[in-house]
Amino acid sequence: MRLLRVLSLLVPAAVLAVGCAAPGSAPSGDAADGESRTVRIGVSDGAEPYWNVFTEKAAAEGITVELVNFTDYNQPNPALSQGQLDLNQFQHLQYLANYNVQNDDTLTPIGATAVYPLPLYSTRHTDLAQIPDGGQIVIPNDAVNQARALNVLQSAGLLTLTDGGTTTSTPADIDQTASRVTVSPVDAAQTAANLPSADGAIVNNNYATAANLTEEQVLYQEDPDSDAAKPYINLFVARADQAADPDFATLVRIYHDQEVLDAARQDLGEGGVFRDNTPEDLQQTLADIEQQLRAG
Repeated sequence: MRLLRVLSLLVPAAVLAVGCAAPGSAPSGDAADGESRTVRIGVSDGAEPYWNVFTEKAAAEGITVELVNFTDYNQPNPALSQGQLDLNQFQHLQYLANYNVQNDDTLTPIGATAVYPLPLYSTRHTDLAQIPDGGQIVIPNDAVNQARALNVLQSAGLLTLTDGGTTTSTPADIDQTASRVTVSPVDAAQTAANLPSADGAIVNNNYATAANLTEEQVLYQEDPDSDAAKPYINLFVARADQAADPDFATLVRIYHDQEVLDAARQDLGEGGVFRDNTPEDLQQTLADIEQQLRAG
C-alpha cells in the first residue's frame, strides 16, 4: 500500500481531521445548482503535491475534493463505512478483502491506481549478501502487510515459511532453522524509523517517501508485473451503495490524466506501475480473495 514528505498543500483542497469540514464547504452529495459538489477522500499521503494537480482538475469538472489525511491504516475504512468519507484511496485489494471479511462490510473498489512493490530497505547494507546470519529485519505488524512482507523476504532468500508462503502467513510460520534472519513486527508507520537499529526493514511506499528513503537503499522488492502482485493493486474505494456514482468515476478518470500520473511519479518515485483495471475486474478479484479468506 502507499502508503510522506511533509509538504504544504498549494490548492484549496484541505487536509482535515476525520469528521471535520472546511469552513463553508458544501455537504457531501449533490450540490445545489451552480455549486460544486464536495467529495471527501481519505488518503495516507495528503501532503504530496500530486494531489494539487488532481484537485485542480477535479475542480475544473465541478467537484471540490477535500483530502482527509490518515497516519493509521486502521482508520480510513471505518471512516468510509460510517459516512465520514465519500471515498478512500490508501489500500490494495488484499487489505480491503481482509477488512471486509473481518468486519462483515461491503466496501467496494471503483477504480485502480497502481501497484507498488513492497521493498526491503537497509541503511546498513548495500547488498542482500551483506545481511548477517541472525540479522534483524523489521516488518509491518498488520496482518495483510505482514504476510506480504514475509513472502518478500522468502523470495529474497532470507527466510523460509513452513506453509510455503500465503497471503495469511505469520511469523509463526517461519522455519527458524532454515532462515537467515529474524523478524520484528512493528506498526507500519514505524518501520522506517527502526532502520538505524536493524539490518533492514520492509517499508510501505508512502512511509518510505515520508522518511526520504531512496531507491539506492532498496536491497530487494517483489515483481509488480507478476500475477501474484494483482491482490496488491491500490484502489479508490466507496460504499457499495455508491459504487456507481458518476462523479466518483470522474475522479478515477482524473487520477489517470497524464499530468496527474506524471506528478505522482515525480512525488512517489519510479517504482510504481499504474493500473487501469475496470471496476468489474477489481470487484471480481476482491470477491475471489474474500472467498479464499472465508474458506480459511
